[in-house]
Amino acid sequence: MSDSFRALRLNKNDEGQSHEFVELTENDLMEGDVTVAVSHSTLNYKDGLALTGASPVVRVWPMIPGIDFAGTVEKSDHAGFKEGDEVILNGWGVGETHFGGYAGKARVKGDWLVKRPSAISAAQSMAIGTAGYTAMLCVMALADTPTDAGEILVTGAAGGVGSVALALLSKMGYQAVASTGRMEEEAYLTGLGASRIIDRNTLSEKGRPLDKENWAGVVDAVGSHTLANAIAQTKYGGTVAACGLAQGPDLPATVMPFILRGVTLAGIDSVMAPREKREAAWAQLAEHLDLAKLDAMSSEAGLEDLPALGQKILAGQTRGRLIVTL
Repeated sequence: MSDSFRALRLNKNDEGQSHEFVELTENDLMEGDVTVAVSHSTLNYKDGLALTGASPVVRVWPMIPGIDFAGTVEKSDHAGFKEGDEVILNGWGVGETHFGGYAGKARVKGDWLVKRPSAISAAQSMAIGTAGYTAMLCVMALADTPTDAGEILVTGAAGGVGSVALALLSKMGYQAVASTGRMEEEAYLTGLGASRIIDRNTLSEKGRPLDKENWAGVVDAVGSHTLANAIAQTKYGGTVAACGLAQGPDLPATVMPFILRGVTLAGIDSVMAPREKREAAWAQLAEHLDLAKLDAMSSEAGLEDLPALGQKILAGQTRGRLIVTL
């Protein structure tokens, strides 16, 4: 086995941000008590922001991006992991302040890792990635919503979070409605389990502070007016799980849905979620996610494809999940 490995590295100077493909050794890695041979990573919206510099996601330079990875433990000084363990990492600032998954090896804190469920392959775990794991956290937030309570709205449905949320909700017996700006993806979305499709334009403009009760619950990855309208249309006692800001970080809403209908707005953070919640989410993914549907929403790429794909994911030109093979 070669001591060197390939990586995508981001650099920044007075002229701006750039990327390069480099050969590194373990001596180049950051501190940590577990070294992992990375087999797969993925591309999330945040990765697109980091790759393009569209938002100041990266805060330490130079940086190996990639907020997710899966692989095999090579060395460990952490009591919870030993050589040969199959592990997953999501978040914890990896790819932002600590070298991430777009490299053949990673050295990280063992507290950041979870053991990969045996029912899910390394490639499938990265087809899930932060987007799918976040989708599971959103669905967990809707756990008190009965399956017969009505339709569950999924916004940004053709994206990574939305695609996995549709597959999960369908498998768990919910009626999921897909909101998308790409109506040509109807066959893809119904194949994942959407009961029907609506145009995102019906939600993306300023709406009423309190609207007709349409949704028993919501999984929202979009934010801004879309989230405000989803909240205003949620049924009495319903829960809205908010995890993204593809339309924007603002929330032009009122308190009326909360104080007149008892609506709950559940904020979903996947980056710093405690280990117990992560392990529960991955256990439920192993139990409830239809892996055939996961495979159908997944495509593959290599390191060299990532700079262009980073542009595409921000432009809404990707769908489903991407597996990056290291």
